[in-house]
Amino acid sequence: QVQLVESGGGLVQAGGSLRVSCAASGLTFSTTAMGWFRQAPGKERVLVAAISWGGDITHYADSVKGRFTISRDNAKNTVYLQMNRLRPEDTAVYYCAADRRGLIATMAGDYDYWGQGTQVTVSS
Repeated sequence: QVQLVESGGGLVQAGGSLRVSCAASGLTFSTTAMGWFRQAPGKERVLVAAISWGGDITHYADSVKGRFTISRDNAKNTVYLQMNRLRPEDTAVYYCAADRRGLIATMAGDYDYWGQGTQVTVSS
């Protein structure tokens, strides 16, 4: 049974930082691409960042480039999203997702497994 468990969300002031983590189990993490998505109230779920199975290829949404960094530790079966210079518009539920193909994927439909999400709230 595949499980993706996010942690690290919370409330932060604008300009602050947070790191969210996603611990994976039940899959071969080292050959699985991972992504972080977010969904704000009343809006669709969109890709924030993605990372290939080996961690050598990353992709970011334009809105977070230069502020967010995705990384992974295959020894710990964990993917991270470091979020700096947070803005109120970054407020959303953040979900991690796994793509068994191992390549970068930008569409939610390409991902096979999803976590339950963690709330990130940025106050102005």
